[in-house]
Amino acid sequence: MPGLIPERFIDELLARVDIVDVVQQRVPLKRAGREWTACCPFHDERTPSFYVSPAKQFYHCFGCGAHGSAVKFLMEYERLEFPDAVEELAQSVGLAVPHEGGPARPREDHTDLYALLEASATFYQRALPESQAARTYCKKRGLDAGIIERFRIGWAPGGWDAIKRALGTSDARTKMLEQAGMLSTGERGKQYDRFRERLMFPIMDRRGRVIAFGGRVIEGDGPKYLNSPETPLFHKGRELFALWQVRQANTKLERLIVVEGYMDVVSLHQADVTQAVATLGTATTNEHAELLFRAAPDVYFCFDGDRAGRSAAWRALESVLPRMRDGRQAFFLFLPEGEDPDSLVRKEGREGFEARLKQATPLSEYFYAYLSHDVNVATLDGRARLAENAKPLLAKLPDGAFRDLMFAELEKRTGVHGMPSRAAPVARRRVEPGTAPRRTLVRSAIAMLLANPGLAQEVTLPHAFAELDKPGIGLLVELLDFLQERPGINTALLLEHFSEREEAAALHKLALTEFPGEPEALRVEFLDALRKLEAQTVQQRLDTLIRRQSEAGLDAAEKDELRLLLARKAQPTARNE
Repeated sequence: MPGLIPERFIDELLARVDIVDVVQQRVPLKRAGREWTACCPFHDERTPSFYVSPAKQFYHCFGCGAHGSAVKFLMEYERLEFPDAVEELAQSVGLAVPHEGGPARPREDHTDLYALLEASATFYQRALPESQAARTYCKKRGLDAGIIERFRIGWAPGGWDAIKRALGTSDARTKMLEQAGMLSTGERGKQYDRFRERLMFPIMDRRGRVIAFGGRVIEGDGPKYLNSPETPLFHKGRELFALWQVRQANTKLERLIVVEGYMDVVSLHQADVTQAVATLGTATTNEHAELLFRAAPDVYFCFDGDRAGRSAAWRALESVLPRMRDGRQAFFLFLPEGEDPDSLVRKEGREGFEARLKQATPLSEYFYAYLSHDVNVATLDGRARLAENAKPLLAKLPDGAFRDLMFAELEKRTGVHGMPSRAAPVARRRVEPGTAPRRTLVRSAIAMLLANPGLAQEVTLPHAFAELDKPGIGLLVELLDFLQERPGINTALLLEHFSEREEAAALHKLALTEFPGEPEALRVEFLDALRKLEAQTVQQRLDTLIRRQSEAGLDAAEKDELRLLLARKAQPTARNE
């Protein structure tokens, strides 16, 4: 099992990564003073409330409360586990992730399962050149060696137990083959290879790891495509075939083209249309729609022009409606009867297919065309039916200009004012100096430390205020000790280290505080706050000794301490309150 990722590596990684770059690659940001802002990618909103701070290296949404470091952003946006998010960030800056002994986190480990699926892909790849039928089919479909290698296309040999004999070398490995969906069980309980005599297409996750397979029959009976079943690694409603290859081929992804078959995807990529992906034998799901729009702002759905194709297109439209934020576009391309993207691109080439994409129908047009196809809008009854059918669907659109325009189009077509009234949202304001609730001196000191963690290096040990009986003193001392042990870390790193603590939410709220002026002014204010805390500590001890003297008397050491404290308090420089 992989070990822990060392804290020092997380420190180094987050020090090298700029969160603005990480977010900007996925969400368009605009400069807003010292920070960057955007509409939040984690909830629907009309007015931007999502802020990214380059100084503090964290993000925060004042609408939904989402917040964190670059690692947390990747986990939430890309739906990655913590180690996977760290791995992706590390790759972006050319670092290798080290591991130390012990379990990484309390999560199920699938390392062996990934390794077994990788070995299965290699087995199928090596079997392809040995099959005359497979080689002939690939040649007939015009697949060259480069595209076969890029997609790791292979061949599942005939027989009942080729993969089982090759990789199921022990009971444990046979059990893993079954868990990975590579084996099926007959009525009499006998196991056999799920994939036999099929062209094999490995399905990869966002990190390029094999998680499942799709197999295409090239002759004989059986379903045209056969996919892996649901497994611990593979959930077909959440994955897209070839998204890994698309990201490898496009440094900046402006569009995705969704087609139905694996061969359609492969042929388009070979024709240099390298933005094609496919759903995995299922209709477009809500998870697919979210994944598509997180990858690219424009999505083209490519379907057959028959009734089944138009029905599939409508299901895709229903899935994307709730995700049509401003700046996103969806288009629908319907192909001539008897054609698919594979046959079209081989017949017309890249230029011909691109020309068809330019003629694709925008979502807005397809929406009203589909709902109007059996409605007579020349009559009052017909227009009422169109409005009745359209309004609940349009209500799913997120706030924004596109939603407003779609309702305006409905009113134009039917005469019905369809914009639903919405309750006014609760006003949420940024935490600005002077507007935040009054904080205690301890909270103010913590807020300043979060604004500039380097201030901890200004404090000498031992902390004279450590014994002060006030809420938050223990946390302030812990923060100072932690920062003195790790000089140079930023706000995001500090919050990351305390993310599992019960104080995490309070720390993050304090980290949102802005302190105007020069860094030197903040330094002076911070040190002054600590001096005041020290003075409060002296006063608190004095009060304790005086009360004890009146109640039970003091021993010799306590009397000496009382004289020293009274003398210290009498000094003008010590009077800081």
